[in-house]
Amino acid sequence: MIRMHTDLGQIAVDNAVYTNIAGYAATNCFGVKGMVVRSVTDGLVHLLRREAMGRGVKVTFFENNQIAIDLHIMVDKGVNLSAIASSIVSEVRYFVTKSTGTEVCAVNVFVDSITVD
Repeated sequence: MIRMHTDLGQIAVDNAVYTNIAGYAATNCFGVKGMVVRSVTDGLVHLLRREAMGRGVKVTFFENNQIAIDLHIMVDKGVNLSAIASSIVSEVRYFVTKSTGTEVCAVNVFVDSITVD
């Protein structure tokens, strides 16, 4: 959790805020099918619904009010992975910083699956 002190009081931003913003920004990028999570029991990758996409995002907090974000995604077949990852990094960094004022020091994109239609 990030805490910011202002003249009017204290603002606390919870982990769920960051995961929802990052998940929303990532899934709106071209070629991203959605956020995924790997099952502990069978090791398979499962596509998450819109309301649970925060489970595919991990946020790490640092003492200097910076965060690092790990995203686990599924992409469409035939897309350029490098271009998608670059787009996701810039979109997530922009939306999280714009929405919360928190500096994002790293965005790590993990492509866990590709659709095979």
